[in-house]
Amino acid sequence: ALAVDDAGHRLRRWIARGPRRIMRTGRLHRDGRVAPMKARIFRPARTAMQQGRAGTRNWVVEFERQPARSIDPLMGWTSSSDMRQQLHLAFAAREEAVAYCERQGIDYVVEDPQERQVVPKSYASNFRWDRVEG
Repeated sequence: ALAVDDAGHRLRRWIARGPRRIMRTGRLHRDGRVAPMKARIFRPARTAMQQGRAGTRNWVVEFERQPARSIDPLMGWTSSSDMRQQLHLAFAAREEAVAYCERQGIDYVVEDPQERQVVPKSYASNFRWDRVEG
């Protein structure tokens, strides 16, 4: 929520802006300033543990971590108050992800995927007479 000082000017400024605008464009800090949301749009690479390419066709919007992580004094676990780091939005096309970020007023960076280069191979080429050993 919002910490209100004695004059209450931060609360009035927050009400004047409206909570929807703050939620769409960024995170409201305790001192009243708004940090813009930053997102990364990318197509995930296939996992190194499997040969399949499931889950690599969608474009993903992933939000950047805003506040620093803190260490819990009792257990020593690392925690954060930013819930957006757990949010991953999947879109079928790159244009849909870009349109979503522009519609919501989110700053974004698009990372183009590296397309895999398929080298044509055949089993018979192992037994060619002009095969280069290497």
